[in-house]
Amino acid sequence: MHRTGFAAHLREAIIGYTIRYMPAIVVEHLSKTYVTYKRPPGLLGAVKSLFQRERQYIEAVRDISFTIEEGELVGFLGPNGAGKTTTLKMLSGIIFPTSGTARVLGYIPWERRPEMQRQIALVMGQKMQLWWDLPAYESYLLLKSLYEVPDHEFERRVHELAEMLEIRHVLHVQVRRLSLGERMKCELLAALLHRPRVLFLDEPTIGLDVVSQKRIREFLKEYNRREHTTILLTSHYMQDVQELAQRVLIIHHGQLIFDDTLRALVEQYSPSKALRLQFERPVATEQLVRFGRIVRNEGLEAVLEVPREQVSRIAAEILQALPVHDITIEEVDIDEIVRDIFAGKRAAVERRV
Repeated sequence: MHRTGFAAHLREAIIGYTIRYMPAIVVEHLSKTYVTYKRPPGLLGAVKSLFQRERQYIEAVRDISFTIEEGELVGFLGPNGAGKTTTLKMLSGIIFPTSGTARVLGYIPWERRPEMQRQIALVMGQKMQLWWDLPAYESYLLLKSLYEVPDHEFERRVHELAEMLEIRHVLHVQVRRLSLGERMKCELLAALLHRPRVLFLDEPTIGLDVVSQKRIREFLKEYNRREHTTILLTSHYMQDVQELAQRVLIIHHGQLIFDDTLRALVEQYSPSKALRLQFERPVATEQLVRFGRIVRNEGLEAVLEVPREQVSRIAAEILQALPVHDITIEEVDIDEIVRDIFAGKRAAVERRV
């Protein structure tokens, strides 16, 4: 091999090695501001806007930074309009940021290099990539050509994923004739056909019944375990995040306000725990109120909210003072914690980013 050829080969090998073992996603001070124009009401306002328009700046994402290692499954939480989908669109290369930078598998997403696009996938629960009037399998054939999936690999992947998703019986049925749950499973198969290393999921279980949600969660958990695919998941269903993600990012008003584990989220934002009590005979409210805030009291069963640091002492006192048949100590519902964060009811904390 000529020296120049060897040098080029070595350089490519080093670049490939570096990309392979660096974090899957690196985001640094990423921002996106949209510019809109405000038009005064009425005919006169319409005429004036032809000559002079008032600009409005909407900060969808403001100076966020985070890193996701290869193989991580991370939940991305935030209320409507918080900037979740905008962030996913920037990371998948659909839109350009206003400022900051990001790298996905070592590539800058908005450069839209084919080398990166062949290694990522984006699934949006409210948008379809499959042809409505064709069977899903026909769309898979098109994706096979676009991603240059070999014939033998294509058939094996379709068979394997269809088995995992339990949709072999609908692959040759028109997409329009499928249920919402079946369509979402077909969308997931389409996204994973080319074996992406990074998968962006935007509300993959939206609108599905609880059974379909559960099956998709089980599939994603197993697929992440088997393929070691990096997954960034947004969802308004906390059950999705609780069952799938150990780590969560929370974005609010375009800013990243939390980056840590679910356990840390509960401990940091909730100063209390719940005591679930079962009694041998009914207990009056007056007997419970001195131990903590009564969440519910239904005679033979009650739930109290008590300070986290006093839970052991209070539990011991209750066991001595009341006819307790059973007692369990639980964390406050994470749904309630997240709702309160979005509503601004819980005290702001320092960023963990």
